[in-house]
Amino acid sequence: MSESEQYSRNTLMDYIDYRPLDIEICDVTLRDGEQTPGVVFTREHKLAIANRLNSMGVEVIEAGFPVVSANEKEIVKEIAAQGYNSRICCLSRAVRGDVDAALDCDVDIVSIFIAMSDMHLKYKYHRSFEEMLGCAKETIEYATDHGLKVRFAAEDASRTPIDRLKQAFLEMEKEYKVQYVSLADTVGILNPTTTHYLVSEIYKTVNTSICIHCHDDLGMATANTLAAAEAGAKQLHTTVNGIGERAGNASLEEVLVALRVQYGIDRYDTTRLTELSQLVSKYSGITPSVNKAVVGQNAFTHESGIHVAAILEEPRTYELFLPEMVGGKRNLVVGKHTGTKALKGIINSIGFCLERDELCALIDKVKVCTEEKHKSISREQLEKLITQVRQETKTGKPEGEEKVSI
Repeated sequence: MSESEQYSRNTLMDYIDYRPLDIEICDVTLRDGEQTPGVVFTREHKLAIANRLNSMGVEVIEAGFPVVSANEKEIVKEIAAQGYNSRICCLSRAVRGDVDAALDCDVDIVSIFIAMSDMHLKYKYHRSFEEMLGCAKETIEYATDHGLKVRFAAEDASRTPIDRLKQAFLEMEKEYKVQYVSLADTVGILNPTTTHYLVSEIYKTVNTSICIHCHDDLGMATANTLAAAEAGAKQLHTTVNGIGERAGNASLEEVLVALRVQYGIDRYDTTRLTELSQLVSKYSGITPSVNKAVVGQNAFTHESGIHVAAILEEPRTYELFLPEMVGGKRNLVVGKHTGTKALKGIINSIGFCLERDELCALIDKVKVCTEEKHKSISREQLEKLITQVRQETKTGKPEGEEKVSI
């Protein structure tokens, strides 16, 4: 399948003046995704997910928070020892003991975080900004002295004064040579406009790589992540199926497909997305909503007669990208909105051929059944209705029979 056959390109992007994207993906499913209430991944789960993320071309995998437990530390250490092309990252508070745990795991990057918002300083730390920044400096110096690459992350950055962020990031870049500075929209308060502004302001201030970590409390995590990329953010944080605390994080599958369709970034193997989504759903016990973008059950499901008739001739009439691009499958559903032309195409596709009068009788039965049962008809039920129609055509419909049975 050629690239042009896989998706419809957004030609409106030709009219927009945005900075060419220089990005990498840091997937945080194994850390932030596991902070979803009720989710605990086993060692086998984490290794299976990490293997697939690596094979898809994800550049950075955040494997966990080693100081949480001895078991967590061992799993992070094992993932780091796999020899992946993906670099392995782990989380650390501004505490030396956390960095020691990261060193024991032999990770590539340690993400040292503090919050600098007035809200967190007052109610979580009960300390001043200067005190917390001092803790971060000491910890980062300790990490860099021991050969670790450092990402300095500002938790609750979206509620932190921009001048405060600039001051902290600039110091960390110039004095401590951190490889990344990270902006976390911890409570999902941003929108694409404010995200673009925030990242643009930081981009003008520092020369080091900027990371964006978005939560989905207002349903804008993916949009905000893309806005950040347009503004100059390099490292984009995601989770599979968008799992994470509260409403979750930016969705890996949405971000990767949007990068491909909107911006032409096609270096990730998106054909593995549906399989990965199903795997994480199984391990986490959280099934994506049926209308979830890219990997939801209905992402490539069509019922409307007008839509199905067009899909049968050219799928891209009602599909932005073909299901094969993400390892999915198209599903043409028979229901009350299905027209004669669409129904004919569907039954032909499953190996049946009806005469005109049989087809008209079948569509009448379909509409009666779907309205009585308030749902679409499965393939098995459709085949049963076809058998009924054929039988009635041969023998004649019994007088007075109104009820259609499936």
